[in-house]
Amino acid sequence: MKGKHGKTLAAIFQDPVQANIDWDDIEKMLLALGAELSEGRGSRVRIALRDVRAVFHRPHPAKETDGGAVRSMRRFLEAAGIKPE
Repeated sequence: MKGKHGKTLAAIFQDPVQANIDWDDIEKMLLALGAELSEGRGSRVRIALRDVRAVFHRPHPAKETDGGAVRSMRRFLEAAGIKPE
């Protein structure tokens, strides 16, 4: 995984929760981890990673995630066995 993806992963697991992570960076990190992303209705994006599936909403009009979305992404990654090194 590239350095930028590692930084994004570390930011997701940072305490206190960082609420200004760019959603595009999260998607690129997920793709680097081998996730499959597909478009849903509206701003929804379906994510499958290591047999774990979830649906997230892309933030809009802002490009950054809020704290709740970051916590949800953290739980999703933990369920898939992904944690920062």
